[in-house]
Amino acid sequence: MASKWLEVGRYGQSVWYDNVARPAVQTGLLARIIEEDGVTGGTSNPSIFAKNVEESGLYDDAIRAVPADATAAEAFQPLWIEDIQAACDVLRGVYDRTAGADGYVSIEVEADLAFDTPNTVRRAHELHAAVDRPNVMIKVPGTREGIDSFRQLTRDGLSINVTLLFAVERYLAIAEAYVDGIAERHAAGEDLSGIRSVASFFVSRIDTKVDALLPEDSPLRGKAAVANAKIAYADVYRRVFEGERWAPLAAAGAHRQRPLWASTSTKNPAYPATIYVDDLIGPDTVNTVPDATLEAFRTEGSPGDNIGRDLDEARAVMAGVADAGIDFDAVTRQLEDEGVKQFADAYAGMLEAIQNRRAAVAG
Repeated sequence: MASKWLEVGRYGQSVWYDNVARPAVQTGLLARIIEEDGVTGGTSNPSIFAKNVEESGLYDDAIRAVPADATAAEAFQPLWIEDIQAACDVLRGVYDRTAGADGYVSIEVEADLAFDTPNTVRRAHELHAAVDRPNVMIKVPGTREGIDSFRQLTRDGLSINVTLLFAVERYLAIAEAYVDGIAERHAAGEDLSGIRSVASFFVSRIDTKVDALLPEDSPLRGKAAVANAKIAYADVYRRVFEGERWAPLAAAGAHRQRPLWASTSTKNPAYPATIYVDDLIGPDTVNTVPDATLEAFRTEGSPGDNIGRDLDEARAVMAGVADAGIDFDAVTRQLEDEGVKQFADAYAGMLEAIQNRRAAVAG
């Protein structure tokens, strides 16, 4: 039976693999899911890297070659860069076939820069130069400080994945920053055609927070995350990139910033495994999926042009959440704070994994 992911592409959604690391490349897994599931991109982060360092054994020879006086951070960067380069090379065929619309792999700046605009910009340029592939995207957090980092990097011509977006209002600020950066570049007479961007809008974590604040028998449980994403697509993506300000930039060769649905694995085992995929399929979107979700949708998914459907119902869900006394703005602020901390913790955990593996292979 053909993978149902292949049908998703027909509705304009790209599928990115959320577990890019050395094993996916060296075992041929990444190449296989590109062929069999129509995967067209990938993402990585320090927690993915740490897990693969600890479990795969495929980094051991490289770790043995690290100078004894090198810090864990110094040992990490070249290994991670090599992973991203190798994944970019596997996906280069997709990048070429789609004329640069797809085929990207994301690598993120360190979490401790989330509130530091100038150093985020500096670090993003360093990572872009280090990977040295046309199909790399630099991932930066969409904090308040990250808004201007993103605008500057877009102005500089880098392709950016803005992550940790939970609130429609913050997503709007990011979309407008993209338009600002593109407009500045256009005003300077510089090329727009090589810039691509995604806005990573997190999904399942919304339900985890909101469900905990609702009665167990509430019909709103498991509904807020998809509703929030549908409203974001309608009220931000479509309004910004179908608006009058965008039209002349598009005519000059600019590409829309696509919404990317992140955190799409099912956290509540009572919910269907594909709950955060089925209803968010639609044109000019990306869904980034871990292994379990990738596997589940192959046979259980319900492909269709669903992102624009039931918008009135989505608004009713969010109104119901407010009527239940839930401060949704507070929920999204908390999720952003926790997300930044989780990124920082993941980076610290990755350094610990490097140190532990160095000790193991030395022993």
